[in-house]
Amino acid sequence: MNGIDSSDENEKMENEVCCLIDDGTKCTRVAGNASFSKRIQKGISQRKMKLSLDSYARSQFICDYHKSKIQSARSIKRHQRTTISRDSDSGSDSESPEVDFYSLQVQTLRRYKKFYKVSTRPGLNKAQLADIISKHFMTIPVKEKEVLAYFIYSVKHSSGIQNNVKGLD
Repeated sequence: MNGIDSSDENEKMENEVCCLIDDGTKCTRVAGNASFSKRIQKGISQRKMKLSLDSYARSQFICDYHKSKIQSARSIKRHQRTTISRDSDSGSDSESPEVDFYSLQVQTLRRYKKFYKVSTRPGLNKAQLADIISKHFMTIPVKEKEVLAYFIYSVKHSSGIQNNVKGLD
Protein backbone atom coordinates (compact mmCIF):
# COMPACT_ATOMS: atom_id res chain seq x y z
CA MET A 1 0.00 0.00 0.00
CA ASN A 2 2.77 2.44 0.83
CA GLY A 3 5.03 1.33 -2.00
CA ILE A 4 7.29 -0.84 0.17
CA ASP A 5 7.16 -4.58 -0.30
CA SER A 6 7.40 -6.09 3.19
CA SER A 7 8.25 -9.55 1.84
CA ASP A 8 11.53 -8.16 0.43
CA GLU A 9 12.42 -6.72 3.85
CA ASN A 10 11.65 -10.04 5.56
CA GLU A 11 13.87 -11.91 3.11
CA LYS A 12 16.71 -9.45 3.73
CA MET A 13 16.40 -9.89 7.51
CA GLU A 14 16.39 -13.70 7.18
CA ASN A 15 19.58 -13.57 5.10
CA GLU A 16 21.40 -11.34 7.58
CA VAL A 17 23.95 -13.12 9.76
CA CYS A 18 25.45 -12.11 13.07
CA CYS A 19 28.18 -9.48 12.78
CA LEU A 20 30.37 -10.96 15.54
CA ILE A 21 33.50 -13.05 15.51
CA ASP A 22 33.48 -15.44 18.48
CA ASP A 23 36.97 -16.57 19.55
CA GLY A 24 38.33 -16.14 16.01
CA THR A 25 35.39 -17.86 14.27
CA LYS A 26 32.77 -15.95 12.28
CA CYS A 27 29.29 -16.48 13.69
CA THR A 28 26.90 -17.90 11.09
CA ARG A 29 23.67 -17.62 13.10
CA VAL A 30 20.77 -15.55 11.80
CA ALA A 31 20.90 -11.99 13.12
CA GLY A 32 18.17 -10.82 15.44
CA ASN A 33 16.97 -7.29 16.06
CA ALA A 34 19.72 -6.35 18.56
CA SER A 35 22.43 -4.12 17.16
CA PHE A 36 26.09 -3.97 18.14
CA SER A 37 26.79 -0.59 19.71
CA LYS A 38 29.77 1.13 21.29
CA ARG A 39 28.26 0.49 24.73
CA ILE A 40 28.11 -3.25 24.03
CA GLN A 41 31.63 -3.19 22.62
CA LYS A 42 32.88 -1.47 25.79
CA GLY A 43 31.15 -4.07 27.98
CA ILE A 44 32.68 -6.93 25.97
CA SER A 45 36.17 -5.50 26.33
CA GLN A 46 35.72 -4.90 30.08
CA ARG A 47 34.58 -8.48 30.64
CA LYS A 48 37.41 -9.80 28.45
CA MET A 49 34.99 -11.77 26.29
CA LYS A 50 36.44 -13.19 23.09
CA LEU A 51 34.00 -11.37 20.82
CA SER A 52 34.82 -8.83 18.15
CA LEU A 53 33.02 -7.06 15.35
CA ASP A 54 33.45 -8.43 11.84
CA SER A 55 34.61 -5.46 9.79
CA TYR A 56 33.26 -7.08 6.60
CA ALA A 57 29.75 -7.65 7.96
CA ARG A 58 26.90 -6.03 6.01
CA SER A 59 25.02 -5.00 9.13
CA GLN A 60 25.58 -4.34 12.83
CA PHE A 61 22.95 -6.84 14.03
CA ILE A 62 23.83 -9.69 16.40
CA CYS A 63 22.19 -13.08 16.87
CA ASP A 64 20.03 -13.99 19.86
CA TYR A 65 22.71 -16.38 21.18
CA HIS A 66 25.33 -13.63 21.50
CA LYS A 67 22.74 -11.18 22.81
CA SER A 68 21.88 -13.53 25.69
CA LYS A 69 25.57 -14.35 26.25
CA ILE A 70 26.38 -10.64 26.64
CA GLN A 71 23.37 -10.06 28.92
CA SER A 72 24.30 -13.06 31.07
CA ALA A 73 27.88 -11.87 31.43
CA ARG A 74 26.60 -8.46 32.49
CA SER A 75 24.23 -9.97 35.08
CA ILE A 76 26.85 -12.38 36.45
CA LYS A 77 29.33 -9.53 36.85
CA ARG A 78 26.67 -7.50 38.70
CA HIS A 79 25.92 -10.55 40.89
CA GLN A 80 29.61 -10.96 41.76
CA ARG A 81 29.88 -7.29 42.71
CA THR A 82 26.89 -7.46 45.05
CA THR A 83 28.18 -10.69 46.61
CA ILE A 84 31.59 -9.14 47.25
CA SER A 85 30.07 -5.99 48.75
CA ARG A 86 27.67 -8.08 50.86
CA ASP A 87 30.59 -10.19 52.15
CA SER A 88 32.58 -7.08 53.07
CA ASP A 89 29.55 -5.53 54.82
CA SER A 90 28.80 -8.58 56.96
CA GLY A 91 31.57 -10.15 58.99
CA SER A 92 30.20 -13.70 58.90
CA ASP A 93 28.50 -15.86 56.30
CA SER A 94 26.25 -17.55 58.87
CA GLU A 95 23.72 -14.69 58.81
CA SER A 96 22.63 -15.16 55.22
CA PRO A 97 23.01 -18.43 53.31
CA GLU A 98 24.41 -18.24 49.80
CA VAL A 99 21.94 -19.72 47.31
CA ASP A 100 22.95 -20.04 43.67
CA PHE A 101 19.77 -19.16 41.81
CA TYR A 102 21.71 -19.16 38.51
CA SER A 103 21.93 -22.96 38.65
CA LEU A 104 18.14 -23.37 38.84
CA GLN A 105 15.95 -23.91 35.81
CA VAL A 106 13.95 -20.99 34.43
CA GLN A 107 10.68 -22.79 35.20
CA THR A 108 11.70 -23.11 38.87
CA LEU A 109 12.53 -19.42 39.03
CA ARG A 110 9.15 -18.58 37.48
CA ARG A 111 7.39 -20.84 40.00
CA TYR A 112 9.17 -19.02 42.86
CA LYS A 113 8.18 -15.68 41.33
CA LYS A 114 4.55 -16.76 41.07
CA PHE A 115 4.42 -18.27 44.58
CA TYR A 116 5.81 -15.16 46.28
CA LYS A 117 4.04 -12.79 43.87
CA VAL A 118 7.28 -11.00 42.98
CA SER A 119 6.50 -8.25 40.50
CA THR A 120 8.82 -8.03 37.51
CA ARG A 121 8.66 -6.66 34.03
CA PRO A 122 7.78 -9.22 31.34
CA GLY A 123 10.37 -10.85 29.11
CA LEU A 124 13.24 -11.29 31.57
CA ASN A 125 16.01 -13.73 30.76
CA LYS A 126 17.29 -16.30 33.26
CA ALA A 127 20.10 -14.16 34.68
CA GLN A 128 17.85 -11.15 35.24
CA LEU A 129 15.18 -13.32 36.86
CA ALA A 130 17.79 -14.96 39.11
CA ASP A 131 19.05 -11.50 40.19
CA ILE A 132 15.57 -10.31 41.14
CA ILE A 133 14.73 -13.54 42.97
CA SER A 134 18.01 -13.56 44.91
CA LYS A 135 17.31 -10.01 46.09
CA HIS A 136 13.79 -11.04 47.13
CA PHE A 137 15.07 -14.19 48.85
CA MET A 138 17.36 -12.12 51.09
CA THR A 139 14.38 -10.08 52.31
CA ILE A 140 12.36 -13.07 53.56
CA PRO A 141 12.38 -13.16 57.38
CA VAL A 142 13.11 -16.60 58.85
CA LYS A 143 12.40 -17.56 62.45
CA GLU A 144 15.20 -20.06 63.04
CA LYS A 145 13.86 -21.37 66.35
CA GLU A 146 10.47 -22.20 64.84
CA VAL A 147 12.06 -23.90 61.83
CA LEU A 148 14.34 -26.01 64.04
CA ALA A 149 11.49 -26.88 66.41
CA TYR A 150 9.30 -27.99 63.51
CA PHE A 151 12.15 -30.01 62.00
CA ILE A 152 12.91 -31.79 65.28
CA TYR A 153 9.20 -32.46 65.83
CA SER A 154 8.79 -33.92 62.35
CA VAL A 155 11.89 -36.12 62.75
CA LYS A 156 10.79 -37.43 66.17
CA HIS A 157 7.27 -38.16 65.03
CA SER A 158 8.33 -39.39 61.57
CA SER A 159 5.89 -37.02 59.96
CA GLY A 160 7.91 -36.16 56.92
CA ILE A 161 7.47 -36.40 53.21
CA GLN A 162 7.67 -40.20 53.22
CA ASN A 163 4.52 -40.54 55.35
CA ASN A 164 2.62 -38.11 53.16
CA VAL A 165 3.60 -40.07 50.05
CA LYS A 166 2.64 -43.39 51.67
CA GLY A 167 -0.73 -41.95 52.61
CA LEU A 168 -1.47 -41.23 48.95
CA ASP A 169 -0.96 -44.85 47.83
